[in-house]
Amino acid sequence: MTDQTDQTDPTTTSPTSPTGAIAPTARTGPAARGPRILLYSDDRTVRAHVRTAVGPRLRAHAPEIAWAEVATPAALVAAADRGGWDLLVLDGEADKSGGMGLCRQLKNEVYRCPPVVVLTGRADDGWLASWSLADAVVPRPLDAIELQRTVAGQLAATV
Repeated sequence: MTDQTDQTDPTTTSPTSPTGAIAPTARTGPAARGPRILLYSDDRTVRAHVRTAVGPRLRAHAPEIAWAEVATPAALVAAADRGGWDLLVLDGEADKSGGMGLCRQLKNEVYRCPPVVVLTGRADDGWLASWSLADAVVPRPLDAIELQRTVAGQLAATV
């Protein structure tokens, strides 16, 4: 189901951001900087599921992940163009503009595009995700352990 309230606003933000601007959560200074992850889905429940599955940290005593969420393709492209992300997580099943096509666009257009994890509709969609130039794929139904391991693995590869 599509989250219609997020469709009208080009960006959604963390629950703590009252300004309406894309604002990652849980940053407490340069020394404690955690990974910055941009999460795209037009469905609020998918975004919540991903954040819950990955968790607030990659491991015990690690800095918190700074999440930013976007619900529209335009907001995703604009945020990716601004840079500063360690990882992008894209919903391949988003309505109108799925994460696979957007992944291919970002990989071709964004200078030094960060790694991209695409969430596919089923395991058999892996071949299509390879067309999208995704760095990693996690099929539905989303398994929390697999998703967390994939995110951690992609972030470890960028360090």
